[in-house]
Amino acid sequence: MRHTTLAHIHPDAPPQPALGAPCNGCGLCCLLEPCPLGMVLSRKRIGACVALRWSEAQQRYLCGAISDAPTGRLGQLRQWLARRWIAAGVGCDAALVAQLGEKE
Repeated sequence: MRHTTLAHIHPDAPPQPALGAPCNGCGLCCLLEPCPLGMVLSRKRIGACVALRWSEAQQRYLCGAISDAPTGRLGQLRQWLARRWIAAGVGCDAALVAQLGEKE
């Protein structure tokens, strides 16, 4: 079994949803490794995605490729494409087991 330690996760982030449940913005998957769109944006295959954003107002993580899109038709197209690439609305596909570690 592979163990990976995440350097930082916001203390107010929601707990990881069950596999297949709707995304709640816990951020674990994006903190561990970028999705295909995140790989393009981050230029890496492991580690936190550069598009990941914490929303203080919503108390959850958001995909910046969607939330930072410009307004207007081009922005709507960009959001639509980003939602397709990250499989928004499909459900949690992060087969991870999060364990809270104790600080030493």
